[in-house]
Amino acid sequence: MEKTDILTGHDLTAWGHDPGPQFPALLERANTLLEKGGTPETIRAELASAIPPKPEQFALLPKGSIPFHENITPADEDEEVNLAKVREAMLAVMQTPTVIGGAIMPDACPAGPVGTIPVGGVVAAHNAIHPGMHSADICCSLMMSDLGDADPKTVLDAAASVTHFGPGGRPQGQRFTVSLDLLDAFRDNPFLNSKKTVQLAQEQMGTQGDGNHFLFVGVSRQTGRTVMVTHHGSRGPGAKLYKAGMEVAERFRRRHSPQALKQNAWIPADSEEGQAYWEALQLIRKWTKTNHHSIHQATTEAAGATSRERFWNEHNFVFKRGDVYLHGKGATPAWSGFAPDADPHGRTLIPLNMAEPVLVVRGRDSADSWGFSPHGAGRNWSRTEHMRRLGTTTPTEALAAETKGLDVRFHSGKVDASELPSSYKPAAAVEAQIEAFDLAEIVDRIDPYGCIMAGEMPRFFRKRKSRD
Repeated sequence: MEKTDILTGHDLTAWGHDPGPQFPALLERANTLLEKGGTPETIRAELASAIPPKPEQFALLPKGSIPFHENITPADEDEEVNLAKVREAMLAVMQTPTVIGGAIMPDACPAGPVGTIPVGGVVAAHNAIHPGMHSADICCSLMMSDLGDADPKTVLDAAASVTHFGPGGRPQGQRFTVSLDLLDAFRDNPFLNSKKTVQLAQEQMGTQGDGNHFLFVGVSRQTGRTVMVTHHGSRGPGAKLYKAGMEVAERFRRRHSPQALKQNAWIPADSEEGQAYWEALQLIRKWTKTNHHSIHQATTEAAGATSRERFWNEHNFVFKRGDVYLHGKGATPAWSGFAPDADPHGRTLIPLNMAEPVLVVRGRDSADSWGFSPHGAGRNWSRTEHMRRLGTTTPTEALAAETKGLDVRFHSGKVDASELPSSYKPAAAVEAQIEAFDLAEIVDRIDPYGCIMAGEMPRFFRKRKSRD
């Protein structure tokens, strides 16, 4: 055998060592053994103990092997096309190695490339948290305040003076206070401790963002009292957590399941990272609830009203039942005690569109929905397609025709046609399917007086948001 003069990194790689910071020390050790008369064979055997065990591999599940329940009935061709796309997405999601089941709600619609959990989707997983399955708008949620006999217009005017829609946060001097304990908890969590995340938590308290987020004022059919409802998520802090979570999940996916789709990467729940991420989710949930509460309280005070009761629920989140992690993307938990601060009467909120009532429901904990109900009306087509279908009708004309008699305001001053009632599935059909699939009991309807939404945002803001 020809004598080897020196061993290189190529030799180590050929022997099964992965390149990395340990290579220089290994090479020095290998060549020291070589100088002492060792052969490549004996040196390879001696260094074998330094090769770490191969990471456990998780193969994709066979397509169709994990079922998901369809709690949806298409009524026309548009809904058939929409459902076909949702099915295609869920079939791919169900191949993720951690998944043990799933469901789709009456408001289901696609939310990205094939294999992305759809809006109105529920995915149950074992020992895994999938950041992509709660999406960047973590803890998108609703809060309701009963304001008694307050005048609805007075409340809406007060809300307009208080709330903040659109890009960024509140300017210095107009910010809402954030608990120092909460900010300290952010700083103690590895997923939330960046300077930018803490800064956003301070700046964006009391803000609602854009898109389908709203502030709604109406009247309860059951009590005749004025009610305010807000809808928004965790804004910048949640987006930062999502990004950090996806980075960790992607590192795990590359090591353990490279065939899994990137959007379905996961963090093992029992790992150190998984426990830290779970805690971060709870902190973001606390921040978001405080955000809702701050807007409600400031509006109540500005309107000279009194809040009789207030409750809330999220619909973009991860919940734990036993050892199962339930991911709801635009799906509302519908079982009693889904969170320690859930409404003691088991009520949650389901909005439909700006011209229809907000439903107050009590969940049925249906097995076929993994205990969830829908979060709204959903869409049968994209925002772009809706604009095309309006044809020559202007957004202002469509708004006047579709919301006659209502006080609808857009913070930007420009109508967002993609949020008009006609862009959503028919409210009556969604209500009927909630009842037909026994997803929830409708206990009250909050009939609309009016609402505030962000409105059409400048293009630079939409581009910036897509990069967050």
